[in-house]
Amino acid sequence: MSDYRRATMPGGVYFFTLVTYQRRPIFSSDENVSHLRTAFRKVRNSYPYVIDAIVVLPDHLHCIWRLPEGDGDFSSRWREIKKATSRAIAPLSNQQHERAVWQRRFWEHLIRDEEDWRRHLDYIHYNPVKHGLAEHPSEWPWSSFRRCVERGWYDASWGATEPVGIGELHLE
Repeated sequence: MSDYRRATMPGGVYFFTLVTYQRRPIFSSDENVSHLRTAFRKVRNSYPYVIDAIVVLPDHLHCIWRLPEGDGDFSSRWREIKKATSRAIAPLSNQQHERAVWQRRFWEHLIRDEEDWRRHLDYIHYNPVKHGLAEHPSEWPWSSFRRCVERGWYDASWGATEPVGIGELHLE
């Protein structure tokens, strides 16, 4: 049995990375991204959280969540999102009752302060450029970048070059 421990803080802000099973490009189709979005909405109705930022790439996703005051249970939310997405994308399971959509675990990081939040926000939005999927963050369809520009968090021209401070982040 694993002795893996997660950092939990009720009402905390977290950065997450989730990866598809064997890094398969499951989210390269609009239909599968739509299933993922539906799962996010469904779970958010039962277990509230706020998404500050998100990017969905073909074989992984990154996001920042804010949990409600007094609530630190992000694992249950991810379990339900992964289950709902898996059922929609891969209706048949194997002999272990698993569907080949997600890797079993996910990676979380408790955001420490405003600077930490900003670095992770930048990492999320620059990720499609880093992976050669887009020339500019605004070109990637499955990203919150445009919404963040509307909120005034970014100038629309941001991301023409790699942002300072994200080069040392290895969050894949």
